[in-house]
Amino acid sequence: MKTVKRFLLVFLLLQVKQFAFAQAKSALLTGKIIDQDDKPLAAVSITIVGRQQVYHSNDSGYFELTLPANRALGILFSYTGFQTVQRNFLLNNNEKEYVVIRMAAGSGELAEVTVTDNRIRRESGLITINPKQAINIPAPGGGIESLIKVFVGSNNELTSNYSVRGGSYDENLIYVNDFEIFRPYLVRSGQQEGLSFINPELTRTVQFYNGGFQARYGDKLSSVLDIQYKKPKKAGGSAYIGLLEQGLHLEGTSKNQRFSYLVGARNRSNRNLLSSQETKGNYVPSSADIQGLFNWQFSEKWSAEFFGNLSRTKFTLRPEFSQPSSTVFSPFFTSNIGLDIYFDGAEKDQYGTSMAGLSVTKQVRKNLRIKWLASYFQNKEEESIDISGAYLFGERSFDRSKPEFGLIVNPLGAGVFQQYARNNLKIGLFNLSHKGYYDKGRHYHQWGVSVDRQQINDRLREFEYQDSAGYSLPNNPGTLQLFKALRSNAAITIHRFSGYWQDNISLGDSSGTVLQVGIRVNYNDLNQELLFSPRAGISWKPNKWKKDIIFRGSAGLYAQPPFYRELRRYDGSLNPALKAQKSWQASAGFDYNFPAFNRILRLSTEAYFKQLWDVVPYDIDNVRMRYFGENNAKAYATGLEARLYGELVKDAESYLSIGFMRTREDIKDDFYYQYTLNEQNQPVDSALTQNGFLRRPTDRFLTIGMFFQDYLSTNKNIKVYINGIYGSNLPYNIPNSVRYRNALFIDPYVRVDLGFSALLLNSDRTRRRRHAPFRSFENIWASLEVFNIIDRANTISYLLIKDFSNTTYAIPNRLTPRLLNVKLVGRW
Repeated sequence: MKTVKRFLLVFLLLQVKQFAFAQAKSALLTGKIIDQDDKPLAAVSITIVGRQQVYHSNDSGYFELTLPANRALGILFSYTGFQTVQRNFLLNNNEKEYVVIRMAAGSGELAEVTVTDNRIRRESGLITINPKQAINIPAPGGGIESLIKVFVGSNNELTSNYSVRGGSYDENLIYVNDFEIFRPYLVRSGQQEGLSFINPELTRTVQFYNGGFQARYGDKLSSVLDIQYKKPKKAGGSAYIGLLEQGLHLEGTSKNQRFSYLVGARNRSNRNLLSSQETKGNYVPSSADIQGLFNWQFSEKWSAEFFGNLSRTKFTLRPEFSQPSSTVFSPFFTSNIGLDIYFDGAEKDQYGTSMAGLSVTKQVRKNLRIKWLASYFQNKEEESIDISGAYLFGERSFDRSKPEFGLIVNPLGAGVFQQYARNNLKIGLFNLSHKGYYDKGRHYHQWGVSVDRQQINDRLREFEYQDSAGYSLPNNPGTLQLFKALRSNAAITIHRFSGYWQDNISLGDSSGTVLQVGIRVNYNDLNQELLFSPRAGISWKPNKWKKDIIFRGSAGLYAQPPFYRELRRYDGSLNPALKAQKSWQASAGFDYNFPAFNRILRLSTEAYFKQLWDVVPYDIDNVRMRYFGENNAKAYATGLEARLYGELVKDAESYLSIGFMRTREDIKDDFYYQYTLNEQNQPVDSALTQNGFLRRPTDRFLTIGMFFQDYLSTNKNIKVYINGIYGSNLPYNIPNSVRYRNALFIDPYVRVDLGFSALLLNSDRTRRRRHAPFRSFENIWASLEVFNIIDRANTISYLLIKDFSNTTYAIPNRLTPRLLNVKLVGRW
């Protein structure tokens, strides 16, 4: 009996010791379990591999586990009707880790999982975006780009273009399933744009790098948008109809799961948006596209993928009249300036895009994968403009009690003008590339080589005639001169060769440090420039800190070889000797998961600096970019960004982003003379003045973006979405003026869009009648959107008008006012 008591005593002491040790060496794992539609999964079974105890997620999908520290553990998540997921963890003492587990519908077989949460937090500049929110976000353009603008800012709701950290629209890379995507080049305004290339209904993942991206991505200066489309596991689809856009998508697989298809078609018309513009007339915009992704799994090692796209956009405008107004403030007077323009003629534009891409992948071994890609991308663009007009300019009466209300009562100028253009552009891009991935313990190697053939053929014919008070501008007695004229033909073939290698190195679980190093090489036969771009990144998670925080940084050289727009000077001539724009960039920041509102929120901050040389200066008018065509500038950009992610309201993901930035450029030989005048107003002396560093066209000091979701406390199926953007003023250039380059200011951009949605049909099919027309539908949603709810008259550009005394006035061109949109979405 004594022996038994001693044995029990020793056993209890060992258990107490083991428990105390576990208490001293433990880590906390928390997270949320969701399905493919981001809905929380309750009562999911959670087990630690090798143990019998079962844990469960709560009604909101949340779970919390205390795990032994410094031990590799596998955790299984299983739920009836969903594929089982296994995640592996090795946590340090007192470490707190938050994860999101996404479970896919299917059998209970163990799903192949790629652990991405830590990588998302460790890579500099990486922002992951939930593509499902692109359907919900209220914005005139909608789509993935509207979500990106929450983080990088915007000054034009009609375009899918965006500027990142002071860069131009042409400095952004876009990939869909590893195929590079290109935009139209002749577009002058957001009114002419149609559909974005990316179809949100087909999108599986969105990764956006706003700087510091790795060597595996191409040769641009500012950002990378990496899109992966879905790989269907079962039959399904969706359809939606709205005042602005309609769409349909279908997906499915073969019986043996060896073949899958994903097809989407869309149609869009911005007529309701444009009918409210200050320029009244007959707007006929239309855009349509169809995309398809087809996958074949030939065997366990071999697979192939075909991606195709066909898109057509047409824009027709027959303007009738425009009556913009502006208020002038000065120390001496205040005046309401108006401009009445009456038009004749029309504008007809067409933009066509087609693409075909084929990739073949071989899984050589479990840790080695190689891929071959071939693609052809073609743009065909046509512009036909022949518009003339007569204008009267002066003070406008806004006194409703007088009969001249709305009329110009004190004329300051009058004239006529004519705009003419017959432009054609055809761009063909053929690409062959190879990529490889090799996982060797703590090293993850990636490499690639690529060959591109780029053919550009264009024919530009443009002129603008202006007559002010009976005198043609510029005024040269005895000679009729055009205000602007452009006549050019170009036929260019460029061959580009590029390659990269990079290694992601884990320095050990005890150190919590991950290092990434790589290099890109690029050569083209147009300017015969060979470029090397080394890049590196590092992340570090302190082991002994109780807080879940990761520090990260990156540095590297980036170069952007010239393409179509950069090569062309203002006079239309080409500069084939133009060199690549270059920069070195450095960034540093941290990513912090912290508890708040009984949930886990994520704060990500980053400071950056970019030094640029061989810069090609440019001007922006609406969305049209005109380059100098010379490497005659140097520049810099520096800033600080902070982003907050999380569920400010339970089960409703929201984002908040704040950014501060300054970007300046110094153009070579941009000097002017200041003259000293005598009493007869004649110059008697002069002084040469250098401009030095001036604001770049994208210089915006403060940007704030917000996407917020909420729902009724009594009914989660009625939701509200708020999309808000603020951007401080932007510079605007006065053409042909060195002294006053970028001297005008575009007022701050302020916009709030509001959306409401209601669930009309949920996924519970047990209550539906057998022959109900919508029995096969998963859900049906109806939404109402109020664009620009504050009815802010944002400015996109200026129309410069001279009065009889040769004084120049800037009349703002406004963007869209308050508008309504309704939409119905069904999925099955």
